[in-house]
Amino acid sequence: MEAPLIAVTGRRRAAAGLHSGPPALDALEIDAYFTGYGANVVAAGGLPLHVPGDVDPAAVVERTDALVLTGGNDVDPARYGAVPDARTSSLEPGRDAFEIALLAAARERGRPVLAICRGIQLVNVAWGGTLHLHLEEHAHTRRHEVTLTPGSVLAALHGPSATVNSLHHQGVDRVADGLTVTARAPDGLVEGLEADGLVCVQWHPEQLEDVPQPEFRWLVDAARAG
Repeated sequence: MEAPLIAVTGRRRAAAGLHSGPPALDALEIDAYFTGYGANVVAAGGLPLHVPGDVDPAAVVERTDALVLTGGNDVDPARYGAVPDARTSSLEPGRDAFEIALLAAARERGRPVLAICRGIQLVNVAWGGTLHLHLEEHAHTRRHEVTLTPGSVLAALHGPSATVNSLHHQGVDRVADGLTVTARAPDGLVEGLEADGLVCVQWHPEQLEDVPQPEFRWLVDAARAG
């Protein structure tokens, strides 16, 4: 059986400081994502496809078998009726719009989706939920426990609890209709959301030691089954 083709979103950055070529390249931009995403897809039996933000989302979903929404900067607070404050990190409204369109196309075509960190926040906002603008106690806490909901995909992958990493300063506040909370931190913060064919986690499985992480195995298996 051929390896499922997994679309992986990334981020666009100024090239300055990210290359070893002549200074003239500083004015260019680079599309990138952290290597752990692709490495986990490959180790789980999939074939990762980096998706730049200026392609047709429907065409991407048509030709791929699953989608990974990766981490990154804050979702634009205007999308959920809030106002940025001094702690809001660089916004990417174009990326927001592109990934929301990718998500909608994937859901319409029944493609499985794994949403990570910014991804869980984007999904919740896209479906009508809101976010906490800043969570000082969660910002960059390297390890903590989450409790997983019995009967959920995450519980099937990990058991009743898991030790995860935390690299975020925002999080899910009001959960959107149609999404089920399937993981919580000890203070009650939502760390996992699910719907049919959709798994969202607030942590970064692509940065944990074991490769592939169970979430990526789930995604590739679901892509094969679809």
